Amino acid sequence: MILIRSILLTAAMILCGLAYSQTASLPVTMTLPVVTLMDIEPSGSISLNFIAPTEAGNSLTIPISNTSKWINYTSAIATGGLSRRITAATNNTSIPGVSIRLQAGAATGAGGGTLGTSSGLVTLSPTPVTIISGIGGAFTGNGTSNGHQLTISLVISNYALLTAQTNNSISIVYTITE
Repeated sequence: MILIRSILLTAAMILCGLAYSQTASLPVTMTLPVVTLMDIEPSGSISLNFIAPTEAGNSLTIPISNTSKWINYTSAIATGGLSRRITAATNNTSIPGVSIRLQAGAATGAGGGTLGTSSGLVTLSPTPVTIISGIGGAFTGNGTSNGHQLTISLVISNYALLTAQTNNSISIVYTITE
């Protein structure tokens, strides 16, 4: 009997609490803009210089690959939007007989989200080539050691076309697109 009375009393308290409870709602408006930002860190140029041989019959010494640059990006895609990609191309300047190669490393650092995937080693030309694809809603973190490390190298593609060059400046143009 005492057990039944305790159960009934507990049920009555719960029902009374429900009968006298109130709820309220508050509308919240939120805006999430489409974001497409990319930069190369640190800023500034790099130098890659061939070294002349000291013994007749030997080839030029290829410059050591430069790994000092990083691609950082932030991406928020519109509903139903496509993933983004980053392309690279040279300006219309070239060095006869020399190929410029570029490789974006795997994403690393303080970022998060759907970070892109490297296309591996590519040879650059004035025609844009994809170096990173599959970028979704993501951020890489800012500065060196965040994002995708870039490896830029030179290769002699045709000795017959080589001519002496001094301070020949070539720009690599990076573009992030859908």
